[in-house]
Amino acid sequence: MRHVFLTLYPGERYDLGEFDQKGSVATKWGTKEELKRLCSNAKENGVGIYWDAVLNHKFAADHKEKCPAAEVDEQDRNKFISDKYEITAWVGFDFPGRNGKYSEQKYHWYHFSGVDFNEANGKKAIYKIMGDQNQGWAEDGDVDSEKGNYDYLMGSDLDYSHPEVEKDVLNWGAWLAGELPLAGIRFDAVKHYSEDFLRKFISMMDDKYGRGWFFVGEFWKDSLNDMSRYLARMGKKFSLFDVPLVYNFSQISQGNSADMRKVFDDTLVQREPVNAVTLVMNHDTQPYQALEAPIADWFKPLAYALILLRTSGYPCVWYGDLYGIKGEHPFPPSCWGALPKLMLARKLYAYGEQADYFDYQTCLGWVKYGTWDRPHGCAVVLSNAGPGEKRMHVGEMHAGERWTDVLGWSDREVEIGRDGFGVFRCGQCSVSVYVNKDAKGRERFSEHFDTNIYDE
Repeated sequence: MRHVFLTLYPGERYDLGEFDQKGSVATKWGTKEELKRLCSNAKENGVGIYWDAVLNHKFAADHKEKCPAAEVDEQDRNKFISDKYEITAWVGFDFPGRNGKYSEQKYHWYHFSGVDFNEANGKKAIYKIMGDQNQGWAEDGDVDSEKGNYDYLMGSDLDYSHPEVEKDVLNWGAWLAGELPLAGIRFDAVKHYSEDFLRKFISMMDDKYGRGWFFVGEFWKDSLNDMSRYLARMGKKFSLFDVPLVYNFSQISQGNSADMRKVFDDTLVQREPVNAVTLVMNHDTQPYQALEAPIADWFKPLAYALILLRTSGYPCVWYGDLYGIKGEHPFPPSCWGALPKLMLARKLYAYGEQADYFDYQTCLGWVKYGTWDRPHGCAVVLSNAGPGEKRMHVGEMHAGERWTDVLGWSDREVEIGRDGFGVFRCGQCSVSVYVNKDAKGRERFSEHFDTNIYDE
């Protein structure tokens, strides 16, 4: 594990656990000093922190304000379904606990483009706030065109055409870079707010404050062409989560002996491998969420092998799969204990050139040949039907070695021939990762990974 994401509530960005606001000083990460120690300790242990930035909207206003607005059609945000009238909305942000420290900016109705609730009559709808200078949503092309114009998502939607909004959020980025030893930023809901502003924000951060930071956006849309166009406009220093890959995993896992050779078809990692953050599941696609993308339990080890043990993409492991989830809809850690081992296999052995054996519909294999300083390599075979088998070349330099499955799911011992080939097998609907049984680090796969972070 090289990096982790941290997030705070999307209301008061300048409070990292320093001010007595909303009934508490501490945030979910403790006080500001505790958060800074967390980030510093992570850095000392080789783990970088990516800040999860919600720049699209705000919640938890301090007071209501009256403002002119008109209702729009939920499926076509460019279609007005009422005349302009006065509503009462939660759009007043004074941040009294902070009292102007770090930023004097206060937010009022004219800093927002829309809300979804009128306190005056209790009506829920999508309201376009009709400011003196801005009567419409963000310009076409600056946000996604889904639902006509997908500027509005939730909460009090920030209007980045207002210079005070732009100035304050740019100031916040500079401030954040000076407060915490971060390694990058994840931008939430990027298709819902100004692309021009985000490009300006990233350029500023990269040039002045966070040189070398990693930037990734959550552009949740199953359209490879739209994602590629967005990346082309944002530049090569930006990445996106591979949404099409998630849906491919979901569809294949629900099918009966689906064609695994198509798993990377029309995915971001296939088209833009350097800019793709690959994943299996996250907080939005987990069960009972609006964007739920169900993935069968048996398929998750296969999916994680496909993102963790291959060259292309930057894999992201979901907390819920590693540690399980509590709450109203709990579920245990995924992959029956294999996920930490797959992560360890990536760390120790998934290096060097890659050779694919994608020659059979329900059984895939590939080899990582290793490098001069990490010479062991690995051989992966997986099947979404019956037991699978692949004859694969791992290199003549491994002749005579005996390779076994680091996951322990296959008891087969494969002797590498003089020609560098071996016959590798996996079980039904399963995956196996073969490495020389005497390779450095093999003893670590017998160590217990403690998932009991909930103190049960």
